[in-house]
Amino acid sequence: MWERIKHIFLKESIQIRRDRRMLMIIFVAPLLQLVLLGYAATMDINRIPTAVLDFSKTQESRELISLFRNSGRFTINHIPESQKELVELLDQGKIWVGIEIENDFVKEMKKGKTVPIQILIDGTNSNTAGVVSGYINQLLFSYNKKISQDKLQKKLAQGLLSGQVQPVKILNLENQARAWYNPELKSRDYNLPGVLALILMITTMMLTSMAIVREKEIGTIEQLMVTPIKTTELILGKVIPFALIGFIDVVLVTSVAVLWFKIPFRGSFFLLFLSVGVYLLTTIGIGLFFSTLSRTQQQSMMLTFFFVMPAIILSGFMFPIANMPRLIQYLSFANPLRYFLVIVRGIFLKGSSFRVLWDQILPLGIIGVIVLILSTARFKKKIG
Repeated sequence: MWERIKHIFLKESIQIRRDRRMLMIIFVAPLLQLVLLGYAATMDINRIPTAVLDFSKTQESRELISLFRNSGRFTINHIPESQKELVELLDQGKIWVGIEIENDFVKEMKKGKTVPIQILIDGTNSNTAGVVSGYINQLLFSYNKKISQDKLQKKLAQGLLSGQVQPVKILNLENQARAWYNPELKSRDYNLPGVLALILMITTMMLTSMAIVREKEIGTIEQLMVTPIKTTELILGKVIPFALIGFIDVVLVTSVAVLWFKIPFRGSFFLLFLSVGVYLLTTIGIGLFFSTLSRTQQQSMMLTFFFVMPAIILSGFMFPIANMPRLIQYLSFANPLRYFLVIVRGIFLKGSSFRVLWDQILPLGIIGVIVLILSTARFKKKIG
């Protein structure tokens, strides 16, 4: 049995080695995808183009503007002279945020009244607008706190000089929130482990989906028909090379993510490879199933792309599963990418152990076994 599997394995390996285009897909494409997505797949918003319309032109208004400029989030690259010009900048897409400070900014502030500041945000992208709005609220909160402390200290100083009050100790209660697993809140640290899962799924599924179909197209399926090789032996001999390729890609992608992008890796490499092995059962099994359904490599490739997009959407990679309709949430339980995203992010960012991740690894393994059984049952050693 193992001797026959060995020969199929060697045959498949030789075919892969001779196909330069296949080698590009196997080794070069995953690294290029990681580098491109590593820089592009980030939700951190910096250098927000901003315009400020300052009618007050006072020291206090300039302090507020400096707070935005020095935050590192906003780039004030336009100083319009009128509200009409400010709105035109928004309409033309030259700015994302417009800030308007009224004439009576300082006068109302000194009276202790609420001072309105008009903030115009480009809401074309609702997610971006929400993040930008959060940044602005944080800055205005800091500014309000500074103004309140300055007023209190000024009143205390005046009272001390007149002898009407006794010095008191000011107690400031400050709420300090700390992100436990991603202290700097870098979206790249969260997204890149997910990119690893996507690359692994696309690469192994695509390669496997063309395995059986290629035999039909090049005419070697007839030679396999007259051999004593069993269906299970043929499938094992064909998928083992792709499984090894998957592990090699994991090493390459993980190395680039950790060494180049400085993504933290707090877990166990052994648990990572164990989880990858379980994950490959599903990706290779699904690719093999598509291969049995197709008559040409083009058909198998189209089936793969048809599966990949819904799998990404239903995995929680782009959109939280909890925000999806209940029926869609139930459908996501059949998606292997959903489980592996939790596993790989837990290993990278949290250093999670098997005791924590077993409830994700177990259903992933069940899906993999079911898919492989269906693929084996579907495959018949004959020309379809």
